[in-house]
Amino acid sequence: MTTAPPQGAPLLLTKRRIWIIFSALIAGMLLSSLDQTIVSTAMPTIVGELGGVEHQAWITTAYLLATTIVMPIYGKFGDVLGRRNLFLIAIALFTVASVGAAFAPTFWAFVAFRAMQGLGGGGLMILSQAIIADIVPASERGKYMGPLGAIFGLSAVAGPLLGGFFVDHMTWQWAFYINIPIGIAAFAIAWFTLTLPSKKAEKMVDVLGVMLLSAATVCLIFFTDFGGNSDHGWGAIETWAWGVGLLAAACAFVWAEARAEDPIIPLSLFKNPVFVNATAIGFTLGIGMFSAIAFVPTFLQMSSGASATASGLLMLPMMAGMMGTSIWSGIAISRSGRYRAYPIAGTLVTAAAMFAMTTLSADTPIWLICVYLFVFGAGLGLIMQVVVLVVQNAVPATQVGTATSTNNYFREVGASLGVAIFGAMFTTRLSENLTKIFTDAGASASQAGDAMSTLDPQALSELPGPVRDAIVTAYADSLAPVFWYLIPFILAAFVLALFLKQIPLSDQAGMVARGEAIAGDEADAAERALRDGGTVVTGPADDGEPASSATGSTPSQR
Repeated sequence: MTTAPPQGAPLLLTKRRIWIIFSALIAGMLLSSLDQTIVSTAMPTIVGELGGVEHQAWITTAYLLATTIVMPIYGKFGDVLGRRNLFLIAIALFTVASVGAAFAPTFWAFVAFRAMQGLGGGGLMILSQAIIADIVPASERGKYMGPLGAIFGLSAVAGPLLGGFFVDHMTWQWAFYINIPIGIAAFAIAWFTLTLPSKKAEKMVDVLGVMLLSAATVCLIFFTDFGGNSDHGWGAIETWAWGVGLLAAACAFVWAEARAEDPIIPLSLFKNPVFVNATAIGFTLGIGMFSAIAFVPTFLQMSSGASATASGLLMLPMMAGMMGTSIWSGIAISRSGRYRAYPIAGTLVTAAAMFAMTTLSADTPIWLICVYLFVFGAGLGLIMQVVVLVVQNAVPATQVGTATSTNNYFREVGASLGVAIFGAMFTTRLSENLTKIFTDAGASASQAGDAMSTLDPQALSELPGPVRDAIVTAYADSLAPVFWYLIPFILAAFVLALFLKQIPLSDQAGMVARGEAIAGDEADAAERALRDGGTVVTGPADDGEPASSATGSTPSQR
């Protein structure tokens, strides 16, 4: 095990220690990203068994809503208190929620545990990205951010495959049982390897800002969900009550942040043009990206007649494209020091794939769907991790966590907005089509409602041929046109990418810049000195603080 310096001494960021810490981040990212995708292929079966076809968008929305709310909290508290304990809490929350989801007795209980998973998943995503910025300089970070993006891609391949396998050969509950050993392993790895310093808050926590931001986020999601829901609609008074709540909470939040001693989202960030541009790209991309990813597996199962396992296999090209371009772009940026071209190319590629998806139908050949998905994934891989790197490089080291979480927050707001609006469009259109099919087949309105609420791929295969073909067509007709509404958001991200400013990548890790660590050859020499019982002295900090020293332990003390 890497030798740790005595209490109060700077952390020694040797290459070995960096890779050990990176292994803990990989474990956490694997846990979070696997669960986002394993549910996708199991979703039709889950909603069929628990009775919630007309509300299935909430399975995704609840997770995204919870994730979105906690992201700024994890980011800010990580900057103020240190990230290790928060990372462990996030893993524990996620694992416990997985147990609850597996044993959920009703659809809405399942949705509640999905929200709890989001509370943990949001921390895993934010803290992993922020810790990388702490230990690796921006000039080399692409080599690490690429694999983190690839882990998301790998999990997104394994997730649909495992979800499909569990549905076809076991039960959907296994999609959550599998998180338990992974969560325990991730917690153990993080506990023993994530050696980061803890801090004490020097300023008052912005509790009011947290509450107002959470209220604004909740109002936003309910406003969009009610507006796109046939039970309420945009003309309903309750819909606009949420809209008024959103406006009031947002205005109150800005007022509170302008006066807070240590705001949860400093308004000064929005004076940084690079941060604003990159965050806007993430927001518009989130609207289109997550809306497409959330419902493609359902389309593949119900419209193309594929089994859950087969639909998981059909997602493989998308993830292969994402993994390939994510790793390649990370390495290329580390070598050249230039990042601007990748989001530009990525948004164009993603828009082209989205345009192709508008032609999807029940008769579309499987090989052609795979080509569309590969191109779609390749475009996303050129954007996602690059935007995070750009944001981290554009802010001071003391705001890395806050900036990372704020960028991700607005991307998730876009995702929640997109999934709520376009998911509601899909499910409303689908409910209308299915109601007509069942009533035309002789069912009463109540019988049609019962049939829709328990419709899953297995039940579909048992229906008479004409009814089954009509349902397949209904799924295709309900989803494919939605992609037309997503294309303008991807094109907006392209325009924003054209104005993204190229600035030099920092050659200093965040912890080094803050005086919390020493890295490179100096860290290697310091570790040897400590091991031999010597003394390490670090020079004066940039702010004039006195030098710090650490004395190595004697052999008997070790």
